[in-house]
Amino acid sequence: MEFKDYYKVMGLARDATADDIKQAYRKLARKNHPDVNKEAGAEQRFKDIGEAYAVLKDPEKRAAYDALGTQREGQEFRPPPDWNANRAHGRGPGDPRESFSEEDMGDASDFFETLFRQGFGGARGGAAGRTQGFDANGEDQYAKVMISLEDSYAGTTRRIVLRVPERDADGRVTTREQQLDVSIPRGVRAGQHIRLAGRGTPGQGNGKPGDLFLEVAFEPHAHYRVDQRDVYLDLPVSPWEAALGAEIEVPTPSGNVELKIPAGSAAGRKLRLKGRGIPGNTPGDFYFVLQIALPPAAGDADTQVYRNMAAQFTLFNPRAKLGAQP
Repeated sequence: MEFKDYYKVMGLARDATADDIKQAYRKLARKNHPDVNKEAGAEQRFKDIGEAYAVLKDPEKRAAYDALGTQREGQEFRPPPDWNANRAHGRGPGDPRESFSEEDMGDASDFFETLFRQGFGGARGGAAGRTQGFDANGEDQYAKVMISLEDSYAGTTRRIVLRVPERDADGRVTTREQQLDVSIPRGVRAGQHIRLAGRGTPGQGNGKPGDLFLEVAFEPHAHYRVDQRDVYLDLPVSPWEAALGAEIEVPTPSGNVELKIPAGSAAGRKLRLKGRGIPGNTPGDFYFVLQIALPPAAGDADTQVYRNMAAQFTLFNPRAKLGAQP
């Protein structure tokens, strides 16, 4: 069954007023009526317009239609599992057929029949029904919250501004801004979702509101990078610290630690602090990736030191693995 975009059929925005809908219908119905327009396809357009108007003019049916969300015209569609739940039956004011003859609505699309005739208590070709207590669950909403890596280590609270969906008296969805303090649990990873129950789109009737899912993302950090629960820091060390070994104080997101640099360390060597990555039932590890930082030859004395090193390490070839000759 294909989805029908009733707003597109009538050339309307989703926030169109009742007057907008009525005016659009009158204009399009006159233009496409089979007695007036003999063009190919005009009769089908007239039926599509009548079907769209039957839904959009009725606040309850329009609200039910809007609750389906936005989809593309012609896209494969299946009604929500709870669509037929908790519906009262019986014809009354606002029934789609009160403005159209049985002949007009007899060729309604499968989409209309499934949702607004069968779903609202009628059978195909039988009496159409008006919902007296339409219930539908609200949609889930999704947003992103940015935190620092340090926040993940300690946990924090973030104040976010949401555009909260509400329904007005005509059943249309509007939004208002709302501030919300969100608790960020310790050990949360980038890409994880925090579920805020009932903070999504409000339901219809007795339907439950949807949930709000906040996707956690880390703010870019000047020093650390993250892979799942493991954290990495490119650690600059001097040539003598790498060659001779040293004990130095180094930073981590949870505070400074003392780190032992083994003698004979080369650039790119990884030193691991087990369990010092992002906390969790199985915490990640923290890795220091050694980078050799060379002091500049800022003066004659510094330049002479480098010349002495060149004379001392005549057999050292930094490009030996590339097959290059010294």
